[in-house]
Amino acid sequence: MEGPINNGDYIVIKAKENGVHVIGLTRGHDTRFHHTEKLDKGEVLIAQFTDHTSAIKIRGKAEVMTKHGVIESDQ
Repeated sequence: MEGPINNGDYIVIKAKENGVHVIGLTRGHDTRFHHTEKLDKGEVLIAQFTDHTSAIKIRGKAEVMTKHGVIESDQ
């Protein structure tokens, strides 16, 4: 059995409009949605990659800050 994945990378998501959806996707053989949040304009969410979260999907206009830089969604 493998040990826990403990990279602990964080991202910061700032909503640029009402109704931005942030969706956590699971790690493993079958990728599934495991958590969703809805942000309104100006709200900020700090998210972390964990043993269970391998990807984060963002729907809507938002600014995403990572250790690699800042990304703006186009929607």
